[in-house]
Amino acid sequence: MELDSVLDFLHDKTILVTGATGFLAKIFVEKILRVQPNVNKLYLLVRATDAKSALQRFNTEAVAKDLFKVLKEKYGTNLQSFLSKKVIPIAGDITCENLGVKDYNLVEEMLGDIDVVVNVAATTNFDERYDVAFALNTLGAKNVLNFAAKCINIKLLLHVSTAYVAGETPGLILETPHQMGEALNSAPGLNINTEKKIIEEKLKELSSDETATDKSITLAMKDLGIQRANKFGWPNTYVFTKALGEMILGQLKGNMPLVILRPTIITSTYKEPFPGWIEGIRTIDSLAIGYGKGRLACFLGDPESIIDAIPADMVVNAMIVAMAAHANQPCETIYHVGSSVSNPLKYKSIQESGYNYFSRHPWINKDGKPVIVGKIKVLNSMDSFQRYFSLRYMLPLQGLQVVNSALCHAFNGTYTDLKRKTSFVLRVVELYKPYLFSKSFYDDMNTEKLRQLVRSNDVEANMFYFDPKTIKWDVYFEHIHIPGAVKHVFK
Repeated sequence: MELDSVLDFLHDKTILVTGATGFLAKIFVEKILRVQPNVNKLYLLVRATDAKSALQRFNTEAVAKDLFKVLKEKYGTNLQSFLSKKVIPIAGDITCENLGVKDYNLVEEMLGDIDVVVNVAATTNFDERYDVAFALNTLGAKNVLNFAAKCINIKLLLHVSTAYVAGETPGLILETPHQMGEALNSAPGLNINTEKKIIEEKLKELSSDETATDKSITLAMKDLGIQRANKFGWPNTYVFTKALGEMILGQLKGNMPLVILRPTIITSTYKEPFPGWIEGIRTIDSLAIGYGKGRLACFLGDPESIIDAIPADMVVNAMIVAMAAHANQPCETIYHVGSSVSNPLKYKSIQESGYNYFSRHPWINKDGKPVIVGKIKVLNSMDSFQRYFSLRYMLPLQGLQVVNSALCHAFNGTYTDLKRKTSFVLRVVELYKPYLFSKSFYDDMNTEKLRQLVRSNDVEANMFYFDPKTIKWDVYFEHIHIPGAVKHVFK
């Protein structure tokens, strides 16, 4: 593996980015446009009905965001002119052949132009319907590979996966590929064609039931995903279908240069285009939101466990450097992009940062009053959570016609609402349990080699930074991440 200049590699290149209006993809696009304006072209695949709608989505969901404010300051009124020359939003869908691009002439143009394909499109919902997650995360990866293989000048396929394809496996997780049909728990019978057939048969069964509603069908397909994931050792549908996607790529890639990037929990930007930009609620932010607004009665998780987090701009920088380092190399390389080995972050550190931040900068509620936070109860095992939850929430529901009025008030709802929300809480806790009590550490030896390559060029090392050892976690959470979440996410 060699690396000359990352900027020289990007010069005059044409890149296809799927999932282009997603959180990570937008940061990737903004970074390339900002640091290498001489990139030839960025084809951005967007789920839309036509080219006009795709352009509108890109402008509304990307360019209009604060994320692009540095580019706006740089180009001023010329920004749209610059973007029109460099960026081509395309209506498409990775669940379809030719990525759902219907214009034959455009497909031919793309196949002749594209140098690099970056697949970021996915559903990251832990509790997604199995048919939806399988179509996007598994078969979608196959469709992207097939399209990349037809590109005349293809130099690399970069596929963004997740470190959590390793499931709940404890200990050091190596940067190694998932072999086709290899279950985490060694259970026999894992076959992608079989899974496809199971999904089809379940949908047929549900559609033939005249009493089935859209809601019941959705719940049944969610349950099916969890059941199939658990059968082979994965904790949820998301990581299971992402693992299956990796298996397909590894088996079918042929001589295609392939990089699979596995980030851990992606948090707000560390430095660029400015500190603290984030969109949507990340895994750990749901806790921060509940705590800051005074709605969280306890934290669940082992205070000593390691939460593997990594800022989004570091993930993007690793993506770009990996592209430059592996272009035209017909091999499969896995990169963990995280912090649990290089700079471990303890769960209790996040709790302390939340307390420190919201003590100094309390959330103002709808009545205009500051929410006073305190150091709340930490439940450090599932057993303790179940006992606490049962005493506080479940017992009032058992054998009682009228639920405790204070409890109903806390949930701002009726007895029926309470039952529904209680079931929801239990389901969410079960989904997030592997990450709150994680015993996994994600080896980043390959990623460290990549960091060493970029360090040989001082200018580019500063431009394409992705070393988690530079992060002081208390400073990051108290002065960058939580303020960023408050500004960009809290409603």
